[in-house]
Amino acid sequence: MAAVGGYAGGVYLRSGTEGLLRMAVLTGLPGPLFRPWWRMHVNRPYPVAEAYRSGQAVHLADADSAMRRFPQLMAGLPFPFASLYEPVTADGRRFGVLLALRTATPGVPVGAADRERLREAADRLAQELAALEAAGDPVVWDGDPVSVRPPPAGHEEPRKAVDRLPQALISVDREGRIDFVNSAAEDLLGRGAPEVLGQVAWEALPWLGHPAYEDHLRAVFMSTEPVHFAARRGWNPPGDWLSVGLYPGPDGVTLTIGAAEKPAYAPASMVRPGAGLGSPADRASALYRPVALAIALTEAVTARQVSAVVTEELLPAFGGRQLAIYLLNERHLHLAWETGFPAGFLTRFDGVGLDARLPGVETLTSGRPLFFESMQHLAAAYPGIPLDADVGARAFLPLIASGRPVGSCILGFDAPRGFSPEERTVLTALAGLIAQALERARRYDSEAALARGLQAALLPHRLPVLDHVETVGRYLPGTQGMDVGGDWYDVIETGAGLLALVIGDVQGHGVAAAATMGQLRSAVRAFALSGSTPEEVMSGTNQLLIDLDPGQFASCCYVLLDPVTGGARAVRAGHPQPLLRHPDGRTEVLELAGGVVLGIDPEASYPVTELRLATGSVLALYTDGLVEKPGTDIDAGVEGLRLSLAAARPSPLTETADRLIGEAGNTADRPDDIALLLASRTP
Repeated sequence: MAAVGGYAGGVYLRSGTEGLLRMAVLTGLPGPLFRPWWRMHVNRPYPVAEAYRSGQAVHLADADSAMRRFPQLMAGLPFPFASLYEPVTADGRRFGVLLALRTATPGVPVGAADRERLREAADRLAQELAALEAAGDPVVWDGDPVSVRPPPAGHEEPRKAVDRLPQALISVDREGRIDFVNSAAEDLLGRGAPEVLGQVAWEALPWLGHPAYEDHLRAVFMSTEPVHFAARRGWNPPGDWLSVGLYPGPDGVTLTIGAAEKPAYAPASMVRPGAGLGSPADRASALYRPVALAIALTEAVTARQVSAVVTEELLPAFGGRQLAIYLLNERHLHLAWETGFPAGFLTRFDGVGLDARLPGVETLTSGRPLFFESMQHLAAAYPGIPLDADVGARAFLPLIASGRPVGSCILGFDAPRGFSPEERTVLTALAGLIAQALERARRYDSEAALARGLQAALLPHRLPVLDHVETVGRYLPGTQGMDVGGDWYDVIETGAGLLALVIGDVQGHGVAAAATMGQLRSAVRAFALSGSTPEEVMSGTNQLLIDLDPGQFASCCYVLLDPVTGGARAVRAGHPQPLLRHPDGRTEVLELAGGVVLGIDPEASYPVTELRLATGSVLALYTDGLVEKPGTDIDAGVEGLRLSLAAARPSPLTETADRLIGEAGNTADRPDDIALLLASRTP
């Protein structure tokens, strides 16, 4: 961190959950303030995930470059800072990502010397982690991050000078812990310096920990620009108004606190007594920061999920009861989501053109939000408009993303209410975030349709019908996100009287994963038809994936079977072990020797395991989506599948396949897709 001129840094490591990185070490930032970023899935559109996926460093010199490449990052942390991300890899093994934060340098890219220093640090770390793993310590992290305090910089403030100030002056380190107070601060705290030194500032001053101020605290630790805001000292009973200044530096932050006049407008939870943590007013204050909703919206990938997030997060925060979202399509607004309105009331407005004089239309065409503090005000502004209630208030928000109209949003309230300038600004900003999420969801739906078409075209439409061997395949898309991924299976007649059974899983989802899957399936088929041995098939496919360099890796299992004798030769590349059900019903997990996943190591070798399938036996090849569930050990999933296969009737094989995949198919929350291939020796 110090070598690249940074003020904060950390390390993400892979966890015990496949595809999930966890922050293992953090320095220079108060950990609890950044809890939402402790976990990072490798498929998310964030720089940490990209550095891990691609194996390439990511250098973001300022907020503009970060916004262009990673808008989701800046939606959650909209502060001016520079960040550097370096993958931690050794001998083709990916351990995690090293990161450093430093002062933004607008328009000036990260220099070669700093890039090299970070690379050298990541290499040293990778070698030490590789040595640990070689010694038998698995390099995974499943706990909270360890907070490492930077060495104290020392203080030489002239005590007498700062004690003359009427303002309270508090110095805190990069973890938010107090390391100096002047006399006015001791009076404000009601305690002397020995009692408060080492305490976290917002614990020593509980009112400073109010959710309305969290963004200010995050901003000053993330960037090097000072922050000023008005705060209320206590809520029950309400205290005096204070002026708070935060001045950051590489070794800490200085707080100045003095008396202030009541601001013209303040969030309701700062004004009303009794608005304690957990109350509806507190939730409104917390959502006053667009960050919370932005984070939730980044997880929503369909229009329905975006609308559900708005319903669950936005309405309760502002006390709303009704919500409607209209989306623009060919100059007409179509109802996409509604809740809280009388049944059928909004149907009359579905499909209205942009020339209609309606508030939901005019808010979009003008780009201005419309607020009506009562239903009478709404009726006066739009004479003759149908109303769903006689009492209440309404807000009509334009949904515009990057200058492109997306639709409009209607918020309804059961009672008349005012909308302060502050609330109007916040709701307008939130509408912009919702519009961006809906626009992203629309593109996502288009990509999903393309990916589903690719998936259907690339999976085999039928399996060969052969003497001595029966085969059955099944595929289920996931129920989250893109719904399609890179799982595939295949059965190939090699021309030499042998049968190749293949199953594989490309990391990731969407068009890229489906396209890579198609390339790998074609490669395996080409190698198999050319008469290549199993180890040659796997090594050749591995080299092809490395040469293509799609930024993805894949697991695979390949079994070359002689249908007449039952002899088989199998290779495995990081894929789950197959199951074998013997004719007497005994079912075992095969222990096939294996190599690393495809696309990582060009020198990887794939040893062959010899086995034999007796007449009446069933071989089961599957992808991890069938046995892996969040929060459950994958070994438990494999054992459950083994028991199901043992209990199933061996014939007809289609019923066995339906039974094995049936339980997973009935699961509503299925994060990964599933492929299953069964092969049975017949007389």
